[in-house]
Amino acid sequence: MENTAAAAVLAALAAAGSAFCGGAEIPRETMERIAREVATPYKAGMLIEPGKGEKLDCPMVFRRNGKWFMMYVRFDGSGYETMLAESDDLLAWRKLGCVLPRGGPGDWDGEQADGTPLLLDPEWEGSNELRPFGGRYWMLYIGGARRGYETDPLSAGVAFTDDPSAPRKWKRAKDSPVLGPADADARPFERKTIYKHYVVEDSSRSLGARFVDFYNAKQKGVWQERIGMAVSDDMVNWRRYGEKPVIDDCLPGKAGISGDPMIRRIGGLWVMFYFGFNWKPGEKGAFDTFACSRDLVHWTKWTGEPLLRPSEPYDNVHAHKPWVIKHGGVVYHFYCAVGGKGRGIALATSKPLK
Repeated sequence: MENTAAAAVLAALAAAGSAFCGGAEIPRETMERIAREVATPYKAGMLIEPGKGEKLDCPMVFRRNGKWFMMYVRFDGSGYETMLAESDDLLAWRKLGCVLPRGGPGDWDGEQADGTPLLLDPEWEGSNELRPFGGRYWMLYIGGARRGYETDPLSAGVAFTDDPSAPRKWKRAKDSPVLGPADADARPFERKTIYKHYVVEDSSRSLGARFVDFYNAKQKGVWQERIGMAVSDDMVNWRRYGEKPVIDDCLPGKAGISGDPMIRRIGGLWVMFYFGFNWKPGEKGAFDTFACSRDLVHWTKWTGEPLLRPSEPYDNVHAHKPWVIKHGGVVYHFYCAVGGKGRGIALATSKPLK
């Protein structure tokens, strides 16, 4: 019965997704169906807790060879590095080690290396595996030369591997950034720092390129982060797309964030999960929400209750930075929890887990 109901919901969403032209506003009814489909009201607690002096961030989960793997970010007091863990059930995780360490002394990324694996199967009830391109698996990463927690300026680098599940170092594809806030073509909303990336493949090349990168970036002046786009045909050379951000929730003259986009394909619609901070009335701390699109450019933002908000002792400051997958009829919403246990990796689900 549950599978039949889920199929009916996805069929309705597919019909809604094809009934309008690409730039049209998505109807409230469709947005509500998406909200019900991705809802995760059951918090399962902290999965990976930080050690002394650590901050853990940005869970990124994928499947390979029958096992689950999670990349996540570790801050050790100096800067970011990217870690790997594995699981048999999405609940109990074993740490495997560092896969993207910081660069060497004097390198542009010598103090920061925060990577995101690219090309997750976009289909909502798909394989949840990473897809290779050119015989390699790819990541874009946040890099920087200054010590500290997300110390400006930060730029984007590229790395690759032949096996994303192996606990060994990924190789840098270039020894310089591929997108940076000082680039001549950087737009006003990204001229201080470039943050987290998520890339989807557009087989139709509707935007004139094979790959589309969504990332949040910070402007100069008032701290405001918005989500913009870049495109590429080879994963190494990127060019900006559009003059303005595609997601902008910030209030004029007030600090705020829309960040860490993560995109799935649900019933014919692109669904972007992202976190918000300091712009939604009544919300204290960072929370997770979503937006929907038919063409990857025009997005209708969800205006209802957040998908996830601070509520428990371990996430009562922030509950944010979503990575959302569906497996075995259950939606798993991994997120960064900030509260009484520090900054770590937590989980919420669509059904209570045994």
